[in-house]
Amino acid sequence: MKKLILLFTAICLWIFPSFAQHTEQNHGIRFEQLGPLLRTPNVYRTASGAPGHLYWQQQANYVIDVELDDANQSIKGKETVTYINNSPDALTYLWLQLDQNNRGKDSDTPKVTESSIEPGMSLRALEGILWHSDDYDVKIHSIQDASGKPLNVAINKTMMRIDLPKPLLAGESVKFSIVWSFNITDRVGFIGGRPGYEYFPKDGNYLYTMSEWFPRMAVYSDFQGWQNKQFLGQGEFALTFGDYEVRITVPADHMVGATGVLQNPDQVLSATELQRWNKAKQTYDAPVIIRTQSEAEALEKKKSSDKKTWIFKAENVRDFAWTSSRKFIWDAMAVKQGGKEVMAMSYYAKEANPLWEQYSTRVVAHTLKSYSSHSFDYPYPTAISVEASNGMEYPMICFNYGRPDADGTYSDAIKYGMISVIIHEVGHNYFPMIVNSDERQWTWMDEGLNTFMQFMAEQEWDRNYPSRRGPAHKIVPYMRSEKHLLEPIMTNSENIIQFGPNAYAKPATALNILRETVMGRDLFDFAFQEYSKRWMFKHPTPDDLFRTLEDASAVDLDWFWRGWFYGTEPVDISIENVAWYKLDNRTPAQKKADAKAKAQLEETYVSKELNAKDVPATVVEADPATRDFYNSYNPFSVTPEDETAYKNFLASLSEKEKSLLNSNMNFYEMTFKNVGGLVMPLIVEFHYADGTSETEYIPAEIWRKSESHVTKVFAKEKEVVRFVLDPKRETADIDESSNYWPRQYQPTRFELFKGGGGVRGASQGDNPMKKAKKK
Repeated sequence: MKKLILLFTAICLWIFPSFAQHTEQNHGIRFEQLGPLLRTPNVYRTASGAPGHLYWQQQANYVIDVELDDANQSIKGKETVTYINNSPDALTYLWLQLDQNNRGKDSDTPKVTESSIEPGMSLRALEGILWHSDDYDVKIHSIQDASGKPLNVAINKTMMRIDLPKPLLAGESVKFSIVWSFNITDRVGFIGGRPGYEYFPKDGNYLYTMSEWFPRMAVYSDFQGWQNKQFLGQGEFALTFGDYEVRITVPADHMVGATGVLQNPDQVLSATELQRWNKAKQTYDAPVIIRTQSEAEALEKKKSSDKKTWIFKAENVRDFAWTSSRKFIWDAMAVKQGGKEVMAMSYYAKEANPLWEQYSTRVVAHTLKSYSSHSFDYPYPTAISVEASNGMEYPMICFNYGRPDADGTYSDAIKYGMISVIIHEVGHNYFPMIVNSDERQWTWMDEGLNTFMQFMAEQEWDRNYPSRRGPAHKIVPYMRSEKHLLEPIMTNSENIIQFGPNAYAKPATALNILRETVMGRDLFDFAFQEYSKRWMFKHPTPDDLFRTLEDASAVDLDWFWRGWFYGTEPVDISIENVAWYKLDNRTPAQKKADAKAKAQLEETYVSKELNAKDVPATVVEADPATRDFYNSYNPFSVTPEDETAYKNFLASLSEKEKSLLNSNMNFYEMTFKNVGGLVMPLIVEFHYADGTSETEYIPAEIWRKSESHVTKVFAKEKEVVRFVLDPKRETADIDESSNYWPRQYQPTRFELFKGGGGVRGASQGDNPMKKAKKK
């Protein structure tokens, strides 16, 4: 039956298919401000997300002498630390990190790692359960103050406390020295880890990647005091900025790459290598090979017993790492950055060719250009990629994956895997080496932001790049996980179950959605650059990121942070119902004629029903007066009153209202259900009967007063045959089968595999809604 529904004061709508409407209202907390979830602003960190006018951070400067024992795979060193107390607090002790103890025989890491026996376990897996009894802990031989007096210390696993003879007051500095040594682990073996060596049995040589190799100052900050959480292997590092001078003694035929700038190239490079190095500093279009593969292969066979000392200096860095091997091929090229030249370089053994010679340094250069365009000009003088069968980052140097097969061939998976990991690890120079967040507490603040930047750099390298993380639809399998396998992004680094999806992929996806769907590129890019520049060479927290992105864009994102970063709910929004309306602009005569036709149709239907049931007719005689009245009344005739009312109605309309009345406009009332819980914008694509389409974006704030169901009317001049929610897969919706109206058949995975075909559904030209129109 037709329903007439008032629109404004007098205009009516003619309803087509209509279904029951949801009236449930659920005004929850998804749009409440974060409030107490964020730290109270103060003089150190402002409510805008910027450093406050009294912001401070500590500084630690290092002078280190270290020697590599290639015969016994060990190092020994001495460091002198100058620690500057820029805080307003008096410190009675200092904390340093002894990360090497994480690999020691009494490490807590294997103790707190779950294990179980599985059918067909590898020996390496069993070795991990057994752990080891080897001596890999760092040995502290002495700790002395500037005058040579011993200092009292306490070592607690991966942390060491130095008790000061007197409080270190605000603005003061203290100098002390440490002598230490340790045996280097095989990072390819079952202990694994970031630093260590790789042994090449064919030529009997080692390749060393030395990180977390010296006692390093822990961070003392305004928001948590000492960051001295134990290192269990997953939550990485929180480190203090400072200046380094490092002297590295190695076999004379080794090539060394390190954080910072080489101070004595004329003493450690051959005349030919020095000439090539100087040429590389003036070459911008392609890498210059400084030590060739044939030269490295010749050195592999000789194994010099002499020594050389390489001297490096680095300013305003939070850490220092280095690599050393006689197997290294070395190439470099210059990259223009912010009015200066940066040296992009790669170190790799012959086993990495031809892949590394072709791509590595070029990818380093590309990464610097891409990341700088989205954040700030790269401030350091070098950026180094080292082939080391893993992926790990340090200031100006990183160790990366991507080795061809023994015959030099490689698959696309190896090639793109190598390019991705180089982009990612070089990109870590920006986050967290410069924007220095606390990795021990919040892995996502560097890994998530960096993975987001990596995705953009990959797409700029090749528009069809097979990026694994970043696009919204690629996080869906994780978001579909069972509840007990999910934690909020804000979870502490050591407590995350699905580490890669949670700390890398989900925050990267969230930022990509912010940029592409919620904020738009212009607003997001400005705000993200503002955050990056505000916190260069400082220690930001999540609060500073959240506040800055809102402060610099005028976009309230508390609902987004609450849902994506503090929650685990997925996106699952369904089109529940669509009702189609048209304006009722019929004359009285047309309305009466339609009513008569409908009544006759219903009378015929009822008569057939009665005859089918064989119901006997019952005749009731009416009195003559009543009979004469009904015989004279015709409910389908147009009365003078009807004509007068219609004329008065038309006369009361403005020209704009008359135009609307005669516009033949279509009104589609759409009802959406928030099944998953995570609110998101509504992106609706309308497919018209004439074969065209258009998309409308409705901000997420439409859910602010009803978080479970919302209804929205869309006015369209053309007739819609199909509605699609999130047509470009921008929101990470975990159930796309409910994103179509009319519903569209969705094949199972088995059917897709068996048939190798697409999805069947209503054809573009059909309009099932029109076919269902009531007569």
